Amino acid sequence: MSFVQKITEWLLKKEEEAAKSCAVPMQEIEYQIAKAEAEKEKLQKKYDEAMHELNHVLERLEKIKNIETLRCQTKEKK
Repeated sequence: MSFVQKITEWLLKKEEEAAKSCAVPMQEIEYQIAKAEAEKEKLQKKYDEAMHELNHVLERLEKIKNIETLRCQTKEKK
């Protein structure tokens, strides 16, 4: 577990304890939820873009492989 994850987990635990004693305003919790959802959307977008690019690279590599395979097979037959 990374340092940031440990700190985040510790903070969440402290906020959960505070919420049990009604010490955390609802607005603060809603703000944090909105912030986390926005971050999740950004990460999802980056993931989708990276996967799209990777799929594009894989498609091009498959084309190159197919061209090379056909070329080599044609050379062998001659």
